[in-house]
Amino acid sequence: MCLGIPGEVVALLGDDLATVSVNGVERPISISLMRDEGVDVGDWVLVHVGFALSKIDQKEAELTLDQIKKLGRAWEEEMDAYKETAIV
Repeated sequence: MCLGIPGEVVALLGDDLATVSVNGVERPISISLMRDEGVDVGDWVLVHVGFALSKIDQKEAELTLDQIKKLGRAWEEEMDAYKETAIV
């Protein structure tokens, strides 16, 4: 299963890249799909296959993470996959 998961932008890396934190795991992701909207440190974004797709507010991010965690094994598999991936 591939889920879109909320991540908080913790650093802007330039060249359309940012570091996001998802459940304490930090990874670089592409923010190229959000050039027109712009992304700043502290923003929450919906991350799917290494790309930020849209901004979401913190409350929605927290609610979504809570619901995803209730998926149990699917959440664990998603986090395992997230830990092993990186855009370089």
